[in-house]
Amino acid sequence: MRDMSEKPEHPVAYREPRQARSAATLARVLRAAEEIASGSGLEEMTIAGVAERAGVAVGTIYRRFEDKEQLITALTERMLERREEYVAERLRTAEPSLQGVMDAYAHALLQSFADSSSLFPELLRTRGSRALDRGARTITELHRLLLEAAAPYTGQIRRSQPQQALDTAARAVLGACFHNSVRPDPATGDAARRRYADELSDMATAYLLTPDRRRSTGS
Repeated sequence: MRDMSEKPEHPVAYREPRQARSAATLARVLRAAEEIASGSGLEEMTIAGVAERAGVAVGTIYRRFEDKEQLITALTERMLERREEYVAERLRTAEPSLQGVMDAYAHALLQSFADSSSLFPELLRTRGSRALDRGARTITELHRLLLEAAAPYTGQIRRSQPQQALDTAARAVLGACFHNSVRPDPATGDAARRRYADELSDMATAYLLTPDRRRSTGS
């Protein structure tokens, strides 16, 4: 298993814009690509279709991306960046308590996976090791954000190894949120997602506040 502190390589996949106008055009292109891919799938997404949806010339896209594969790489990057920014903001405004941090973490993760839920798993599943490495970097960042937000409240954790317990709780909540995005019967709708996020937060908090089980010397 990859250590959550490891940072995979971050290859430069396309030409980043240097001017505000170019950045706005790129944002439109990526938004159009996401809309098409979310509705029809990655295989049906074409450069020409993205250009038409974004209201730009095909050549504009090819000046930024060599091919569709680079466009998909950029789309993956932007979607993951958005998730990191959203979770960071929710944790910054969390209620100042261990429960509040876990609530913010669970709700933010579940909501971020719900956005383009059918597309996000497909991006990571089909784009090979590069997308998986970028996904691993996001997991590392989300883990860091949780540890940072929970740091003032680690004294409340009753497990014998608080940092390890937080790591376990973080993995459990993240895994449950990702699983919800790929299962055939996900929690959908605001009310159902809120209930599920509350349950995940309660589960994680209960674990953190429960002392280690007593183990026999023979186990």
